[in-house]
Amino acid sequence: MNIIVCVKQVVARDWPTRVDAEGVWIREQEASFEMNEPDAYALEAALRFKEQHGGEVTVCSVGPARVTQVIREALARGADRAIHVVNDEAARMDAVGVARAVADAIKDEAVDLVLTGLQSDDHGFGQTGVTLSALLGLPHATIIMDVEVGDGTLRVKRELEGGWFQWVTLPLPALLTIQSGINQLRYATLKGIMAAKKKEIRVVEAASATDSRQRIVALYPPEKKKQTCFVGGTPPEIAKTLVRLLRDEARAF
Repeated sequence: MNIIVCVKQVVARDWPTRVDAEGVWIREQEASFEMNEPDAYALEAALRFKEQHGGEVTVCSVGPARVTQVIREALARGADRAIHVVNDEAARMDAVGVARAVADAIKDEAVDLVLTGLQSDDHGFGQTGVTLSALLGLPHATIIMDVEVGDGTLRVKRELEGGWFQWVTLPLPALLTIQSGINQLRYATLKGIMAAKKKEIRVVEAASATDSRQRIVALYPPEKKKQTCFVGGTPPEIAKTLVRLLRDEARAF
């Protein structure tokens, strides 16, 4: 089974947000970066498929030169080779632009399965994988929690709202967007890190992001506000009001 996994480099979750001078993105030169968490679970799923059914795992990432950090990490974890779609403006690309860049880079690959994370930790569009499936002409399923591989088919478990799940069968080749928590992530070993240095990274020049259909007009950290609310009345009235405030305004449950 030949699998392509799309991975994205995002700002580390513990990095304090610092907006750039234009107010439309972060100060990248000061930021620390890591692999997008849902993409890490997609990579782990791909590596397990390879261990069970054979084949090859190729990672594909769009971004500037610093993206080689997550590419090397994916290779160290067990991916066989990588495709780096170079674009210095990737952070400002919308889901359609990223999907087009990936589609152009992998269109000549012989692929049985394409995996992406459900969404990215920075933009959170949740649309790149779906758009990519349309561009590649592949059937797709989203929010995947479990996968069973059959003879030329996949049976997948989708997470729905309200604690419900749905099982869907679709033919191969196909594209799946993977939910975080589908498996237990592995870490790169010293042997894997050394082997990654010798693995192929094919570099592809991407078109500019000027054709993006949307753009960020303002970016700012969440505003912190404090407010005191006094509740009066009889004990039953106070209890009823507190429940309403906690549920509807504080959203504590």
